Amino acid sequence: MADLSWIPRESNDKNHYLWGEEHFGTEAPSVIYEKRPILDPEGKAVEGLYSAWIILNNPKQFNSYTTGMVKGVIAGFQRASVDSSVVAAVFTAVGDKAFCTGGNTREYAEYYAGRPNEYGLYMDLFIAMVDGILGCKKPTICRVNGMRVAGGQEIGMACDLTITSDLAIFGQAGPRHGSAPDGGSTDFLPWMLPMELAIWNCISCELWSAYKMKRLGLLSKCMPVIRDGGKWIRNPAVVTDSYLEDGEIVYGEFKAGEEAKKAREYINNAKTDFALVDAEVNKILWTFTNLFPGCLIKSTEGVRLKKKFFWDQTKVINRHWLAANMATEANLGFTAFNTKKITGKDTIDFIEYRRLQAHGAAFDTDFMAAVLPGPKKE
Repeated sequence: MADLSWIPRESNDKNHYLWGEEHFGTEAPSVIYEKRPILDPEGKAVEGLYSAWIILNNPKQFNSYTTGMVKGVIAGFQRASVDSSVVAAVFTAVGDKAFCTGGNTREYAEYYAGRPNEYGLYMDLFIAMVDGILGCKKPTICRVNGMRVAGGQEIGMACDLTITSDLAIFGQAGPRHGSAPDGGSTDFLPWMLPMELAIWNCISCELWSAYKMKRLGLLSKCMPVIRDGGKWIRNPAVVTDSYLEDGEIVYGEFKAGEEAKKAREYINNAKTDFALVDAEVNKILWTFTNLFPGCLIKSTEGVRLKKKFFWDQTKVINRHWLAANMATEANLGFTAFNTKKITGKDTIDFIEYRRLQAHGAAFDTDFMAAVLPGPKKE
């Protein structure tokens, strides 16, 4: 590095972090914050420059975020934003099964269900988390290591770029489990997908493959993570050759029947290697490093603001609806999901719910008992 010691200046001994280490940890459930050196194309560390890694650490619950973890994500993006040695932020998670499946359903069911005011306060934190990602003064990369579903899909889409394992799946869960994807999906998806596909993705609760999402333009790179005998194997559960069926492209759709069963068995026994995913992340980080930082973030935010515009229009009113909904449909939905080991079902009886509603039944304990699944029969 050049010697610039002759230039008079104050020592840079300040930081602008709002928090210390209290929101980070290594014991699950937690958020891990790491600074990793920028690597040049030969894999050598660049002195004094880093990427900030904000890592969800709750793999036993598919990296679903607890209230404490939400605070950790906010703190992580704020720290990355104001650290001048950080080139970009990478948002990822522990393990190879899930990036994030949204809010922690056990916490939702056992505490927030039936407490709309408390859930409204929680939503204030969730909004601050999305705002923290969208407002980060560094480019943000979502490194998807597995399922990115529900609220996990929403916080992932708040990032600027997505690099994913080809075993990952993407989608929403709200209308099936008592909520609406108003934590970002109803704002972001119409920018990222054609309108009808955005609607279907939000309401159907279908899970789409990483290859399908890449084909539709929702993510930047989709890389294989199974290595077998020195060869990279694409996700065998997904059609990865383009062809037409009944006039529709099926590239990226999940296989069915016996093919799907064999593929799942193979995947369950396969070992994963994220070398190609991380190589793509490093390429992007190296590109960012070789740009003027001010011009980089202005260019990034110039595009990001379009996504942020609709988020800002709706986040407050959605906060109030989601809070109120925790007294009724979310109460039922999360309770059913949380008791599935006892009942064998993770959803309510939708038909009976609609029948009772059509007859003007009051939403009371009898109503809830009539639609929630009962214990499994021995």
